[in-house]
Amino acid sequence: MSSELHWFKSSYSDDEGGACVEVALGWHKSSYSNGEGGACVEIAATPASVHVRDSKRPTSVPHLTFRPAAFTAFLGSLR
Repeated sequence: MSSELHWFKSSYSDDEGGACVEVALGWHKSSYSNGEGGACVEIAATPASVHVRDSKRPTSVPHLTFRPAAFTAFLGSLR
């Protein structure tokens, strides 16, 4: 499990140094992912959202964002 934080600038920040805020997400690789590049999924959870991305392309956009209840329901449907 990675404890690396991914920082990104708020969309409310401008390019001239005004109102700059950066936010960090702590991404964690799924226990079902393997070290050989197969089925690699990472999640980052906040109180208001759960983000899901492909760990083979961590800087690519987009990634998926769910409300916590929707993500919990999705996981429940997999069981």
